[in-house]
Formats: sequence, C-alpha cells, structure tokens
Amino acid sequence: MKRLLQLILVSMLVFSCKGTKTAVGSSRPDSGLAIKGIITAHEAAKPNFTTMASRVKVAYKDEKQKQSITVSLRMERDEKIWIKASILGITLAKAYITKDRVSYYETLGNTYFDGDFALLSDWLGTALDFEKTQAILLGQSIFELDRGSYQSSISQNSYQLEPKQQPYNFLHSLLLRPENFKVRSSELTQPEDGRQLFLTYGEYQEMEGNQFPSAIAIRALEGTSETTIDVEFKKIDLNVSVKFPFTIPDGYEEIDLTK
Repeated sequence: MKRLLQLILVSMLVFSCKGTKTAVGSSRPDSGLAIKGIITAHEAAKPNFTTMASRVKVAYKDEKQKQSITVSLRMERDEKIWIKASILGITLAKAYITKDRVSYYETLGNTYFDGDFALLSDWLGTALDFEKTQAILLGQSIFELDRGSYQSSISQNSYQLEPKQQPYNFLHSLLLRPENFKVRSSELTQPEDGRQLFLTYGEYQEMEGNQFPSAIAIRALEGTSETTIDVEFKKIDLNVSVKFPFTIPDGYEEIDLTK
C-alpha cells in the first residue's frame, strides 16, 4: 500500500485518554426509536472543543513490514489537522490537512504530495475530504446521515444504519452504541475493486463533557493485501494553544499519483 494511504490511515486515530470516565447510559437499543431520533442523537454527540494536542503510539502492520511509531496529532476543530510521525525523535513524515488541501512529505524517500482532495480521491478510488477524516477521529459517521434516505434496525445490541439504496460499487453501514449514539463500527466496501475498510471502536470515555473513543482497530483490504493499524494515546489535551509548523523541504521529489 502506498505511503500516502498509509499516513491517511494513521490519521484515523484512536483516543485512549487516561484519567477519564467511561460513558454510561442505556445499554440496550430502543426498537421504537425512529431513524430521525437516532440521527439527531448521533449528531448531538459530536465533541465540542476548539483545539487538541495529542501524542500516540501507532502499531502498523502489512505483508511487508511491522512497525511501531510515535505520532503527534494536533487539531483545530473543523479547520486543520497536523500529524508528525517519528522514531527516537527523528521525523519520518509530516502531514498538514485543511478543508481544501492535503500536504505531506516523508524523509526516508525524500518525497512529497501537495494537492487538493479531488486529486487524492481520484487516486484512492474513493471520495475523501476533511470532514470525513475528522469524523473518523471523533467517532462520528463519515457520511452525512440524511433522515429520508437512511433506514435503521437493531443488530449486535446496536442501532444499525445504512442507506435505503446503496450507491453503485460503494456499500456502507455503521453501528451506533445505544448508550451514547457514537459509532461502534463502520464498514465500507467497493466489491468491484476488491476494497474494504473496517473501523471498530472501543469503549468511549468522557473528557470535558465530550465522548471520545478509547480504541480503534483499522483494517484495510485491497485485493489480497491487508493493512492493520492500532493506536494508543499516551496523552491528550483539549483547548490548548497549538501551532501547525509545516514546510516541504527543498530537493524533495513530488509523488506522481498517475502511476
């Protein structure tokens, strides 16, 4: 799997915030709750904060390598996401994601990417934007849940939501926890292209009145290739002063997404 896709998957991080309380609520879904009420409750569960600064341990594995790295994550909600991956204090890669642009470079191969989401989405074969990336980080649905086009059922002690009519070659569904209406798991499949993405969240914890995941397992399949990522948060701070330093070094070679 290409390096940029690896970093995007790494950015789909896990929140495991020490010193927080586990969210407690109704442990069983209400079969009488209408789809409108489920979606409204899920939207209301989106965390409300201004900035975030975090440090996490990422375990990455594919067919060719297995590695653990330290990742620093900074966010300005609804505006910016900044990621730095490093080993023993040495920077391996940096990414800077805004609403209309993705910039990235990695030091081992001296390569970089700097472009918009449309170009990146064409390359990956699936629509990607800032809102989807942020939603994964916060345990929210990556798709806008239209009350008229979605249906709900009860599955695995959760509310299961999926479109009444699935888009061509892009099937997706998600399970919401009954106690807080946050995502328990999400699945995206492109059957004709042999692509699947599974996101499975752990228990949610409360921090400053917001619900954050404690863990997430990411599993990406493309043909016979499989990539898994597990992340553990070592520290997380909300509403702190953060900076987003990012400059692509001179002499780096631009990644050609047409190859």
